[in-house]
Amino acid sequence: MRTNLHVRINVCGLHLGHRHATSRLRKTWKLRGHVSHSHGRISKRRKHPGGRGNAGGLHHPRINFDKYHPGYFGKVGVRYYHLKRNQSVCPTVNLDNLWTLVSEQTRANAAKNKTGAAPIIDVMRSGYDRVLGKGRLPEQPVIVKAKFFRRRAEEKIKGVGGACVLVA
Repeated sequence: MRTNLHVRINVCGLHLGHRHATSRLRKTWKLRGHVSHSHGRISKRRKHPGGRGNAGGLHHPRINFDKYHPGYFGKVGVRYYHLKRNQSVCPTVNLDNLWTLVSEQTRANAAKNKTGAAPIIDVMRSGYDRVLGKGRLPEQPVIVKAKFFRRRAEEKIKGVGGACVLVA
């Protein structure tokens, strides 16, 4: 006598380790002997009578698409060939953060210096391209190098005796 020890059945009749129930527990078993198999006599149960998935969205399920998915069909906007999104990227820094780009020692030395030599702050070295005019600068001349300056930033830098240097 040979026993199947590898197939264990739990209390519910399900195979342990398998996802499906035994065939005697399925609805199909109860429907044996009933001709239509509970899918009606007239319209047979065919595979995909309305098409698969979203088929016919402009035809038979149109009300559903118009009601719950407006704007699903059609186009919007203008085509832009070879769009490069990072062309317009321009990292900015405000005037109140300008002195944080150089060391504290540089600022202290510039304050002590009586010859009038101003420290140079290259904002591009810190990864910024544009200097914005928010904030106040200490009364200490400074030379700022950047690609772009806002008008207010330029006025404030020149107001403390500094200079703006445009770098390509």
